[in-house]
Amino acid sequence: MTVEIGVILPTSTPDPAHPILGDVRESARFAEAAGLDSIWSTDHLVASAPMLDSTVVLAAAAAVTERITVGFNVMLLALRPVAWAAKQVSTLQYVSGNRLVLGIGTGNPAHGDIGWRAAGVSYADRGRRTDEALRVLPDLVTGKRTVLDDGVEVALAPAANMPPVVVAGNGRAALRRAARYGDGWASIGLPPEEIAESLAEIGRLAAELGRPALKATVVGPDVGTDPQQATARLAAYEAAGVERVILAPTGTDWRRDYEFAAKVRSAYN
Repeated sequence: MTVEIGVILPTSTPDPAHPILGDVRESARFAEAAGLDSIWSTDHLVASAPMLDSTVVLAAAAAVTERITVGFNVMLLALRPVAWAAKQVSTLQYVSGNRLVLGIGTGNPAHGDIGWRAAGVSYADRGRRTDEALRVLPDLVTGKRTVLDDGVEVALAPAANMPPVVVAGNGRAALRRAARYGDGWASIGLPPEEIAESLAEIGRLAAELGRPALKATVVGPDVGTDPQQATARLAAYEAAGVERVILAPTGTDWRRDYEFAAKVRSAYN
């Protein structure tokens, strides 16, 4: 099997009326014991539903697991000073034993701009701030002296290994961002044929920059409700260039969702 199967930790939900706030430690241990490949935390300051802080969630999940990948789905770099974000990333790499995947995005418009205003940063300028952060983040995480966009020079210690960066988004700017800075690209729920089209465009842009083609992560794909049916869907995604799927919660019972994900992984393996 080459498509990894991940799940989202019970820290938030798209439905404000039914928040999914469960035991992070228990769910992380459960996912690892079930043989799943990765666990993910969403990220926002003020969202349309209750949401826990992603860095604390991933630290807690890393502390009670040994093997499973832990990841941001996705970190909003533009909400934070980039040096502080780099410190969080490098520390998570350290405490997890280099198991972090850094999903990066600019934020879902469905959440509005209140979180950005609360953080004192420009919502309209979040794309430029994300690009600038991605430009300097690898040097900051790996402990190199780095000049920030305001001219401040800084080196962070201790240094850590830079985790893989997966850039999310379907717009033209997001595809360019993935091609320039990403080790992978992520999208929500797109079917295999659209994934293939976007990866082809990212590959063209990456080639112009002298960078390699990317693989995709698909969040919340429609794989049906039967594990055997899901394997056919995963095969189509794999053929389109997908390396990982993150199955979305179907309700407040995260154990049921994780058990289904494990059955899908077993059937596809």
